Amino acid sequence: MQRRHFLKLSASTTTAVLLSRLTHATSTQTTTLNTPDEVWAQSGDKWVKLSAENGTFFRYNDIEVTVKTNRNAKGVYVTSPTQQLNAIRLKWKHHIPSTVKFLGDQWERSYGDLQWKADRAGVKNPWYVIISDDRQMACFGVKTGANSICWWGLGDDSLELTLDTHSGGNGVLLGNRILHAADIITMNGRAGENAFYTDHRFCGMMCEKPRLPKQPIYGINDWYFAYGNNSFDLIKKTTCMMAELVTDTDNKPFSVIDAGWATYSPLLPGDGGWNDDFSKPNAKFKDMHLLGEEIKKLGMRPGLWMRPLCARHDEKANLLAPKIPGRDDPRNPVLDPTIPENIEGIKHNFDVYKQWGYQMVKHDFSTYDITGRWGAGMKDGITSPGWNFNDRRKTTAEIMLNLYRSIREAAGDGIYVIGCNTMSHLSAGIFEMCRIGDDTSGKDWGRTRKMGVNTLAFRLPQHHKFYAVDGDCVGLTTDISWDRNKQWLQLLAESGAPLFVSAQPEALGEVQKIAVKQAFTRAAKVQPLGEPLDWMDTRLPEKWKLNNRIVDFNWD
Repeated sequence: MQRRHFLKLSASTTTAVLLSRLTHATSTQTTTLNTPDEVWAQSGDKWVKLSAENGTFFRYNDIEVTVKTNRNAKGVYVTSPTQQLNAIRLKWKHHIPSTVKFLGDQWERSYGDLQWKADRAGVKNPWYVIISDDRQMACFGVKTGANSICWWGLGDDSLELTLDTHSGGNGVLLGNRILHAADIITMNGRAGENAFYTDHRFCGMMCEKPRLPKQPIYGINDWYFAYGNNSFDLIKKTTCMMAELVTDTDNKPFSVIDAGWATYSPLLPGDGGWNDDFSKPNAKFKDMHLLGEEIKKLGMRPGLWMRPLCARHDEKANLLAPKIPGRDDPRNPVLDPTIPENIEGIKHNFDVYKQWGYQMVKHDFSTYDITGRWGAGMKDGITSPGWNFNDRRKTTAEIMLNLYRSIREAAGDGIYVIGCNTMSHLSAGIFEMCRIGDDTSGKDWGRTRKMGVNTLAFRLPQHHKFYAVDGDCVGLTTDISWDRNKQWLQLLAESGAPLFVSAQPEALGEVQKIAVKQAFTRAAKVQPLGEPLDWMDTRLPEKWKLNNRIVDFNWD
């Protein structure tokens, strides 16, 4: 945009008008971004500016970036045959008023930290950003399944998109390969459409082919009262207890066996979160096929938890990922996901689960086991610098996608898959469900409020657009007052998203049984998507639209 035109823009001009100068209409009645004003590349620690050779092609030595129109998106294609490639950054010069609010996503799960923001300094908006001036909305994102890890940045006079092409902690070595890094997509809000449904509609544009469960998902999970201290007998007992509260036999609930069932590592005896073999049960469970059959007899569908990149304590050294900060405890060896033998081992586990008759698998920790960091700790980078996996020819995003697709292939059509601690935008279209937030709790109400309510409010727009969003469990225990938990139960049950209850037998009195029975009845049916009405003003919305009525909560 020419400076003289920039200066003529009135301060009262709306965001949509301003941002429309970054886009143009297409023949399919959608909008697409104009080509960027600047393109930068990072190789090692050095950032270089690429020269524009025409409107769509940019070059610095043999690093080349091409921006092509792919239907309603702009595809970004990158070559770097001789230099490692750490990142690409696209920049559109444009004034963005300081009065706007904006909402981004999170890398994997959220951590009670999602909100509409006004201060943009230093903020990375993973995957997409929605900008509002209280009158209109403008949305910018990348399509799901990108081969890079992407985030948006807002400056006073620019909109930027960074495409992270690291392979572990070093730049990827593409060789002669062309990397289709991402497809950029944009959308404006419609007249009279509120921010929540603009977000929901945009999520549908970013993921054109979600993989969804055939019926609403609900059920039970033992983690938030057992915390790994579970057993065959405990699972059978709690499944029997909760099955009495089920009213819908056409859509049976799941009984998900969480961490604590698999063979223990001798280095961590009794630790359910780190196991030696996820194809064999420990002495507390003995026969997982038999337990699955018992769950079915009781009227539920069996599911279980596993950690795909967990290595045996005595695994061969050449199959392990290198040690890095966060991934350097010798008791916790991690498999290298770029080694085909390891992928085949993970697929074998799923073959075993199918033989046992399990119909849901929740796999966990893979982002942490790949990067050594939780999503909340990725502000300065996805992982620590200076390391790589055995195969450095693929980006971290491609490595994750290969792991996810391998799990999907192994699970087949008979097992629903929940990704937990998976990269959200890379999970969409592959898994039926995604755990969208960090753990709630059966001990600490403040944690449930922070991780549960915030997560559900700000990621419900992704429901049935990316996958079914799992806001985590109601930890129904004697440690948390019923007055608090019954609100969380109601919100989950009437949100339209999956409901899982983790009920300590001692906490399940007659009042609780009646409430859970009602919640199961609601959750078994298709419902309108719940909507947080005050989400633009608070991290913990209290006013919700549920089943076409207004419901007020008190999260304090």
